[in-house]
Amino acid sequence: MPLGGSATRLIADVLIFLLAGAAGIVIGYLLMRSRQLQARTAAETLLREAQSEAAKLVAQAEAQAKTLELEAQQRKVRIIEEGEAEILRRRRDIDRTEERVQRRQETLDQKIEQLEGRDRKLNQRQSRIEKREAELTKVEEQRIAELERIAAMSREDARQELLIAVEQETRQDMARKIREVEAQAQAEADARAREVIVWAMERVASDYVSETTVASVPLPSDEMKGRIIGRQGRNIRSIEQVCGVDLVVDDTPEAITISSFDPVRREVARLALSRLVQDGRIHPARIEKEVEKAKEEVERSVKEAGEQAVIETGLQGLHPELVKLLGRLKYRTSYGQNQLAHAVEATHIAAMLAAELGANVQIAKMGALLHDLGKAISHEAEGPHAQVGADIARRYGVSGEVVNIIASHHHETEQQTAEAVIAAAADAISGSRPGARREALETYVKRIRTLEDLGNSFSGVAQTYAIQAGREIRIIVKPEEVDDLATIRLSKDIAKKIEDTLEYPGQIRVTVVRETRAVETAK
Repeated sequence: MPLGGSATRLIADVLIFLLAGAAGIVIGYLLMRSRQLQARTAAETLLREAQSEAAKLVAQAEAQAKTLELEAQQRKVRIIEEGEAEILRRRRDIDRTEERVQRRQETLDQKIEQLEGRDRKLNQRQSRIEKREAELTKVEEQRIAELERIAAMSREDARQELLIAVEQETRQDMARKIREVEAQAQAEADARAREVIVWAMERVASDYVSETTVASVPLPSDEMKGRIIGRQGRNIRSIEQVCGVDLVVDDTPEAITISSFDPVRREVARLALSRLVQDGRIHPARIEKEVEKAKEEVERSVKEAGEQAVIETGLQGLHPELVKLLGRLKYRTSYGQNQLAHAVEATHIAAMLAAELGANVQIAKMGALLHDLGKAISHEAEGPHAQVGADIARRYGVSGEVVNIIASHHHETEQQTAEAVIAAAADAISGSRPGARREALETYVKRIRTLEDLGNSFSGVAQTYAIQAGREIRIIVKPEEVDDLATIRLSKDIAKKIEDTLEYPGQIRVTVVRETRAVETAK
């Protein structure tokens, strides 16, 4: 009995355990299904939210795409409009450039036609002159032959008789003419004097002449003027003779004026006199020493001016001697125009013309810079300055194209290249622009140089200086070749030649100086 009860309880416990397990399984299953349903519901909710967000993003993307597409279209239109405007602007620039080139070409063609017309006229005139000379020669021969036949005399006999008769008649005419001229000169003396004074006033009143022919040296006091003049004028004479200038000591307070048509001499005298004034020791030996130093300084200035011109025009690499000769143009003028400035200006003009016309810019520039090189030594060499400059350039290895430019810029030689025509045009443009040149100054300088050349042409003359604006020339003679009596004769001969060959206002005083110096050194 007891065993049976235990088994029953055991079975009951097993059944209870099984029932509890089944219930737990059912409950777990139900919980799992509930969780699955909740997860599915949440997933569906997230999916709907994601789809809604995606739809919003797609809408925004489409809106942005439309905006970007619209901006791209606007940018495209703007770029096209700017490109068309730039093309139109460049086309207008090209048209203007073509118009300028066409006008310049027409101008050059007109000048060429004018030159050709002048050549034709000159050739026709030369032909007429030659024809006329031939006719006159033929008529003269016929007349001489007829006279010989009528007079029954040879040509030589007739010439002798004619010369005797002409001499007698000429003597009478000369005596009568001299009396008439003397009477006329006496009657017109006052008028002539007034005319000479007016001419002198006009020359002095010319601003650009006075500014380019005088220089002023400031003095610490008026007492220095007496020291510059020296005992019996020995110091001032020494300065004038060594430098070839005229010193004007007037009432101008604390200043002395240097007058000379040659700017190199004037600058040398100015530098030397300034140093003498600062130093205070003024005597002939000191003067000569300071003048030598001043000449060396001016030479350095010439070299620097040439180098500056080469740098300014971008033509470095020229031979040093060419650069030095170019610098000497700093002290040369043509019709009042500084030759170095003219050369630099012509170089820039030639460069622009060559660039516009597609020519060789470097050759055109070099030819324009060196085209007046011969003027640097034109007083030392014979021949036109164009040919002199071409010979110098050829000597220092300048190319043949540039040599032709130099030789042909005044059409004395045939122009072989387009660059030669361009350089000649640049030279003409620089010289003919308004205000570039003054005829009066060039005429004045030529007259002064002619006076000096005339004095130097006589035998025994060491140096000739034109001073006082050409109203006096001072002749320094070689004492070993010219004695005291010969100096008197030389002054008369020079004055006579000036009267016969030159035209000038007023009078020109001829002063011949003969001076002997003995120099020895104490050791």
